[in-house]
Amino acid sequence: MPPEVIALAVLALVFLVATLRSINMGALALVAAFVVGLSVFGEDADAIVAGFPGDLFVILVGVTYLFALAKNNGTVDWIVQGAVRAVRGRVALVPWAMFFVCAAVTSIGAVSPAAVAIVAPVATGFAHRYRIHPVMMGMMVVQGATGGSFSPIGIFGSITNGVVEANHLDSSPTFLFLSAMAAALLIALATYVAFGGHELIRRGKDERALRGLGTAATAASRTATQRPVPAASSSGPATDDGRLNAERSTTLVGLVALIVGALAFDLDVGFTALTVAVALTLVFPPSARGAVEKIGWGTILLVGGIVTYVNLLQSHGVVTWLGDRVAEVGAPLLAALLICVIGAVVSAFASTTGIIGALIPLAVPFLLIDEVSAVGLVAALAISSSVVDCSPFSTNGALIVANADEDDRELVFTRLMRWGMSLVVLAPLTTWAVLVLPTT
Repeated sequence: MPPEVIALAVLALVFLVATLRSINMGALALVAAFVVGLSVFGEDADAIVAGFPGDLFVILVGVTYLFALAKNNGTVDWIVQGAVRAVRGRVALVPWAMFFVCAAVTSIGAVSPAAVAIVAPVATGFAHRYRIHPVMMGMMVVQGATGGSFSPIGIFGSITNGVVEANHLDSSPTFLFLSAMAAALLIALATYVAFGGHELIRRGKDERALRGLGTAATAASRTATQRPVPAASSSGPATDDGRLNAERSTTLVGLVALIVGALAFDLDVGFTALTVAVALTLVFPPSARGAVEKIGWGTILLVGGIVTYVNLLQSHGVVTWLGDRVAEVGAPLLAALLICVIGAVVSAFASTTGIIGALIPLAVPFLLIDEVSAVGLVAALAISSSVVDCSPFSTNGALIVANADEDDRELVFTRLMRWGMSLVVLAPLTTWAVLVLPTT
């Protein structure tokens, strides 16, 4: 049996066992990477560990640590209340505000995970405070970042258009951007409806009920926040009148520094967030009590293990092997669909940027014979490979899970996995039917 088939079968087995047994999927994936790396690919432990996503580890630790501090000292509460005032109490508009903020930031060149890392903690905090479904809010953030990334100056758009031009294929940057944004909007709308959007709209019409909900949710949120860290809550700023004090002002300065550093100076999001968090801990130690424990360690293990295994497969050409098998398919339309499916499956567990750059060249041979529209297939592949970033195994999805309220974290992970895996199937089929099939 070819080693590629064995490696893919083991990955399927990891998901099956983790589903049937109460075991962290990431721990199981690390063991699988060790066994398959040694026995199938002849790798040593150092080479296997080299595939561990250190950059993703630092992002998750840094961002969740920083916003755990911001929650402890009441800064997140202050931001959330400001958002309520900005939309004049119309809670139903906040998820869409998060969508368009992320889309705007990534459309001007910000890296998608950076935008999600900055917006997600505030969005999930708002969702917990005002009883908005956390999965809806998370999907809004991720899909907004995804849609904006395909602008002509966005990261995904620049990469996709660059690869297309390098391979001398027909291109339309405007069509790519508009189609990707339309797909992101449709998915966002679907989640808005599926997770209680109508109820939010009805709630917003009753200002008295809205004010009552805000008061009750605020009290509940403060109680939940104080419970894990009683030492901090008994005398810390989380119990005061909610005004902008010195600690919260300093935290806001740190958050602005994170935003400016990541978006304007291209500083690493994880290390920048960790630097701000450590500085806040040194200056205001009481609010740091319990913050480290609130880092999503289970989520980090899960995502790190899965990505390590997928990186092992990529380093040994398993994805390329799959692409080559697709290229051997005689029917161009079927080959186009399979390319989109591979892009969706791999991107749900690995780098969207990498998979877009790798799979477009694989499609070049049958694109050059003009039986399939290059513009349509490139857009379909780009959308299929990016909208699945809501998967909890991707960077963006993992950030949503890690920043979810501790009581909601398992629910958010499960629902995002369902939506992500559903999109792995639906996105390729839909984009192929809409963008590729009519153009042949």
